[in-house]
Amino acid sequence: MILQNVHIVGDEAAVNIQMSDGKIAEISDTVLTDDNLTLTFKDALIFPGLINSHDHLDFNLFSPLGNRTYRNYTEWGNYIHKEYKNEIAGVLKIPIALRSEWGVYKNLICGVTTVVNHGERSRLVDPLITIFEDSHCLHSVHFEKYWKLKLNNPLKKDIPVNIHIGEGDDYLSFTEINKLIQYNLLKRGLIGIHAVSMSAEQAEKFEAIVWCPESNYFLLNKTARVDELEKHTKILFGTDSTLTGSWDIWEHLRLARKTGMLTDEKLYRSLNQNPADTWGLNSGSITLGKNADLVVAGRRPGKSSYDAFYKITPEDIQLVVHKGEIRLFDECLLPQLHENQSEGYSRVFLNDTCKYVKGDLPVLIRKIRAYQPDVCFPVTLNEPAQL
Repeated sequence: MILQNVHIVGDEAAVNIQMSDGKIAEISDTVLTDDNLTLTFKDALIFPGLINSHDHLDFNLFSPLGNRTYRNYTEWGNYIHKEYKNEIAGVLKIPIALRSEWGVYKNLICGVTTVVNHGERSRLVDPLITIFEDSHCLHSVHFEKYWKLKLNNPLKKDIPVNIHIGEGDDYLSFTEINKLIQYNLLKRGLIGIHAVSMSAEQAEKFEAIVWCPESNYFLLNKTARVDELEKHTKILFGTDSTLTGSWDIWEHLRLARKTGMLTDEKLYRSLNQNPADTWGLNSGSITLGKNADLVVAGRRPGKSSYDAFYKITPEDIQLVVHKGEIRLFDECLLPQLHENQSEGYSRVFLNDTCKYVKGDLPVLIRKIRAYQPDVCFPVTLNEPAQL
C-alpha cells in the first residue's frame, strides 16, 4: 500500500510512503507505484499512530465520577465507591471482554494504535491495535495488596514496574513516592503514572512518567510539573479512563498544550518516540523498518504543522493503519478503494462524518446495551439527520 501526498508533522514537505509486510518500506518525494493499493490525499497530515501510555481499557463505559476537588486518589476512590455505588455496579455488570473491546475502539477512533492497559489483562484475541501489557502492573502503594513483596519479586526484576504514584496534592502523596523508591530494593525500572506531587529529585529515580493532565485536573485541579520533571526523566502521555476524563485524547492534548509546560515538539514526542523507547516498541516514528502504524488526518488550512496537529479531532481522521492493515478509514476514501476492500468494516458516524471501522462495532454496542441500556457512545449507527 502507498500513501501519496501526505505531510509529516514537523515537516512541511509532501512525501509518499510505501508499506510492505507491515513495515514502512519507502519514504520518497517522488511518485511511487504499487499494484495493490494507492491512496492519494489532499491537504493531509501524517503522523505515527498515537501511543496512549495509560488507560484502563475496561473502564471506558463510565461517565466521569466525582463532583469536587479531592486531596488524593484514595480520597476520590473511597468517595465514588460510596456515592456512585449504583452507577459503578451498572457498568461492572457488563462482561469485562465487552468493556475492554470498546476501550480498544475508543482509542482506535482517535488514532491510537498502541495502548498501555493498566490493570487486569484484556485477554482480547487479535485486537485491532497493539495492547501493551508486558510491564509489571501494580495499582498503587495504597490499593495494591502486598505491593512491597510484588515490587521485590526476583522473578520479575528485569521487567519495568508500571504504577500509579503521587496522584494527589498533599503530603501523603509526596511521601508515598519516597516509600516506593525506598522499598525498590532490586532497583527495578519504575514508570510512574500521574506524579502530580513528584519533585525533580524524585523524578531521577524513574525511567519515565506518564502525564495524564485531564484526569489530574478533574480529580485534583492540579497536574504534574512536567516542565521540571522532563529535565530528569522521560515524559509519556496518557488519558486514563473515562472515569476521570473525555473519551477523546485530542481534548486531553489541547488541555496539555494550554498549560504551556511542554513545547509542541516535546508534547508530540510524548505520544510517539518517548513511549516507543520506554516500552520497547518498533513504532513511534515514520522511519524505514518501523511498524507501519500510521494516521492520516485532514489539515486545517493556514495552520503550521504543529498548530494543525493539535487542532485535529476524531472527525478529521481519514485513515488509521496498524502494522500495514487499514483499521479505520473515512468515507471520502471509498472511491479510491477496490470494490471488496470495504468488506469486514462497520459504518458509523461521528457527528456529520462517516467512518468505516474494522470489525462489527454495531453488534458490540448492541451487546453492551443489552446489559446497560443507558450507556452513551460517541459514535452513532444511523446517519445524522440533515437540517
